[in-house]
Amino acid sequence: MYCSTPAGRVAYSTSGAGPPLLFDSGWVSHLRGQLELFAFGSFVERLADRFTVIRYDRPGCGLSDRDGIDLSFDGQVAAALAVAGAVGADRFGLFGASQGGQLAAAIAARYPDRVDALVLYGMCASGSDLAPAEVRDSVVALVRAHWGLGLKALAGAFVTDPTAEELAGFTRFQRASASAAVAAEMLEVYYHTDIRALLPAIRARTAVLHREADKGTRFELGREVAALIPGATLIPLPGSSHLFYHGDWPAVLDAALGFLCEPASAGPRLTGRELEVAGLVAEGLTNHVIARRLSVAPRTAEAHVENIRRKLQVHSRAQIAAWVTEHRLRTSAAR
Repeated sequence: MYCSTPAGRVAYSTSGAGPPLLFDSGWVSHLRGQLELFAFGSFVERLADRFTVIRYDRPGCGLSDRDGIDLSFDGQVAAALAVAGAVGADRFGLFGASQGGQLAAAIAARYPDRVDALVLYGMCASGSDLAPAEVRDSVVALVRAHWGLGLKALAGAFVTDPTAEELAGFTRFQRASASAAVAAEMLEVYYHTDIRALLPAIRARTAVLHREADKGTRFELGREVAALIPGATLIPLPGSSHLFYHGDWPAVLDAALGFLCEPASAGPRLTGRELEVAGLVAEGLTNHVIARRLSVAPRTAEAHVENIRRKLQVHSRAQIAAWVTEHRLRTSAAR
């Protein structure tokens, strides 16, 4: 299916029959070809068990128009909203990965009445933080001058230790998704986009998913995104592949579904693991001791404590301990 957008004619598809979920997998895409890449098709299929998944190719990519298009960040936002309008989705959930995460976050910030919930994966607030300026410039120039070599240079950042077969499949998909010129320009747009000023305006329930050893986008950049969005939950995930549908993709899917399917709550609602961590904080344990007690990485324990602070809107461990005491008293009284 196609719809007209301010940035050019866009190809889109829907699958599933639940609440609408606008889905942006990042950088370049191909509605058909991407379904055959790694576990992408399985990921979307599982999401479609619970949602109407709305996918689309950005202007210039995949099955969308390649000529007379607007590749600017604002043009991409306008195209995404036009797709939502074409399927009659006045309100929707958002899943955005990498560059698509910036897009999804901008939509949530600028159009708060349209977004129910927001899941961001492997993203950064400012593309300039991804690499030093000379590295970014050289990558863009390489992609523009020699698409094949550029893909090989980027493959290690997207996929951990790719096999020859995986590298060949990744390269075929990317070449089918966009021309060298479009891929380079969209990468350049990503590197020059900074949405830090927008993130505090987001009011939708938000989960920030990030693999702890992501080679394409450092974990600390995801932590910054979560810290800037009021009430956001940071969910650290194991692994190092930047693509959410490569490696342990079921863990990414479970985290996304667990959050999206969680009913909205009027007050702070901690997950079971967060309640457990809060209890250990109340016992006076440090993050490193908590990590050993729960057999998780120290940065995972730190992320849980940060989530608890944001959800409870407190600033100290003593305040968390006070909340735990009050919560236990309320729970006992209710029994």
